[in-house]
Amino acid sequence: MAPPRILLCGDVRGRLNQLFKRVSSVNKSAGPFDALLCVGQFFPDASELLEEFADYVEGRSPVPLPTFFIGDYGIGAPKVLSAASRSHANLGFKMDGLKICENLYWLKGSGKFTLHGLSVAYISGRHSLDGQQLGTYSQDDVDAMRALAEEPGVIDIFLSNEWPSGVTNRAAQTDVPPGISEAFGSDSTIAEIVAEIKPRYHIAGTKGVFYAREPYSNTDAVHFTRFIGLAPVGNKEKQKFIHALSPTPAATMSSSEMSMKPLNTTLSPFTSVEQTAGAKEAGKRTADDNKDAQYWRYDVSQKRQKHAVGDGDRLCFKYLSSGTCPRGEKCNFRHDTDAREQCRRGVCFDFLNKGKCERGPDCTFKHSLQEEDESGSQNGNRSRGASVNRSKECWFCLSSPNVESHLIISVGEIYYCALPKGPLVEDHVLIIPIEHSPNTLSLPSESETELNRFQNCLKIYHKNRQKEVVFFEWVSKRGTHANLQAIPVPSSRAAALQSIFSLAAEKLGFKFNISSTDGRKMSRTKFDIIQSLLRGIT
Repeated sequence: MAPPRILLCGDVRGRLNQLFKRVSSVNKSAGPFDALLCVGQFFPDASELLEEFADYVEGRSPVPLPTFFIGDYGIGAPKVLSAASRSHANLGFKMDGLKICENLYWLKGSGKFTLHGLSVAYISGRHSLDGQQLGTYSQDDVDAMRALAEEPGVIDIFLSNEWPSGVTNRAAQTDVPPGISEAFGSDSTIAEIVAEIKPRYHIAGTKGVFYAREPYSNTDAVHFTRFIGLAPVGNKEKQKFIHALSPTPAATMSSSEMSMKPLNTTLSPFTSVEQTAGAKEAGKRTADDNKDAQYWRYDVSQKRQKHAVGDGDRLCFKYLSSGTCPRGEKCNFRHDTDAREQCRRGVCFDFLNKGKCERGPDCTFKHSLQEEDESGSQNGNRSRGASVNRSKECWFCLSSPNVESHLIISVGEIYYCALPKGPLVEDHVLIIPIEHSPNTLSLPSESETELNRFQNCLKIYHKNRQKEVVFFEWVSKRGTHANLQAIPVPSSRAAALQSIFSLAAEKLGFKFNISSTDGRKMSRTKFDIIQSLLRGIT
C-alpha cells in the first residue's frame, strides 16, 4: 500500500479562499492528497475576512479535503468553537478532531490520533501564563503530551502553533532565515515537549517564514526528526506556505529502516540545558550531561540541572499517575512510592516535583503533603466512633437521617438500588451497599450473589429498550460510601465503547486494559492482595 499523502499549511488567518484554491490546484496537479494539516493562527486577523470564513463554516463553500487545524484563535474563534463544542456530535473525547463543518476539524487541547496509518500528536493554542482562555494550551495539555513520551511507538507527525525555542541550535546558520532568533513565535515549553516525544516530523507556524531544518538525532532513539516551519497563507514575501509529505507510517517500518541516517544530520538542538548558551560553555558539558538535559524541566531546583541520568531527583509522571512505567529500570525518573501515595491523595504533581505549581489557586489539586486519614484503622476506637458518625452524616447510609428516600428504587439484604441526585443520562442508576463501606470490593464475597442479581435485572430492563449497561466504580483508599454506577448506552453504540475508553485513557495519561477473565473477580483478587500487603506493613 502506498504511503499516505499529506499537505501541510502555515497560518491561514481566515484566508480560506486563497488557501483552498491553492490546495485544489496542488491536489489536481500532484495529488490526490489524503488530508491537510494547518498550524499557526487559523481564524481571521481582520473583520473583513469573517464573511469569507463563514461561507465555509456554514456550508456555502465546500472544503476540498479533510482539513485539521490547531490555531484556535483570531477574530470569530470564540463564537465558532463554542458552537462546535456544544454540538451533540462532538460530545465526549474527540482526539481526532471536533467537526466544524464538512471536512473541517478542530484539534482541541492536546492528544494523539491515527490518520491514514500515521501517528499524529498535537497541542493546540499558544503559550499563556494561566492557560485559561480560548486559544491557549493549559498545563493539563502539556502533562498529556508529557505522558505520550512514556508510551510505546513512534510519533510520525507533531503539530504545534509556535516553534520550539532553540530549534536552530547546531543548524547550518547559512540556511537560517533572518530574524529567527527573535523570541516572537517561539516557545520553550514546545521545545521541552518535542525533546521528549521525539516525533519524526515537527510542523509549526507563527514565525512568518518558511524554514526546513536539517534532520537531527534524538537521545535514546534510533530515528531522526525533521522540523518544518511554514509561512502564512498569502504572505507578501511569497514564502512557502504549503508543503507536501508522504511518510511511511513508523508502525509499518523495520528498525533498520527507522535508523537510516539522512544526509546533513546534526545533533539534537535540545540537548543543552541552556539552549542559548555559547559553544564554549556547551563544550564543557559531558556526554552524560547532554543525555540528561532534555529532562531539565522536571528539576526541582537549578542546583539539580547538572546531575547525571537516573540520579533520582525527578519524579516519573507515568509511575505517579498509573503506578507503573513501561521503561522500568531504564526510566530516567524516580519511581517513588511515597510520592505515588501523595499523588493518590490528590497532591499536585508539579508541587511534588518542583515544590511549587504555576497554576496557583486555579489548580484543582492540593499544594501540601497529606497525612493518612485519621479515621483509618490505626486507632480501633476512633475508627468505630468515626464509623457511627459517618453513618449519621453520609447521604448513602440507609440509617442516616440525610438519606434521600424518594430516590430509592429497591432494597435488598446487602445492597439497595437508587437514582442519583445528578444523573449523567436518563435511567442512570446506583447500586449501593446498605452498610457504610468505602467500596464494594471490601464487602464479603457472599455479597456478590445479590450484586449480580441487581446487575442482571438492570441488564434485562435496558435490553428491552435496546440499550446495554456500563457498570463502573471508583475504588479509592480515600473513598467514603461505595456506589456502583450503572449507565445505559444505546446498543448501536456499545461496540464503540472500548475504543472510546481507550481514547479517554490516553487523553488522561494512562492505558485502558482489557481483562479476558472476569474483571470483577480479578479486581477483588488484586484488592485482597493489596490489603494483605498493607496490613503486613502496618
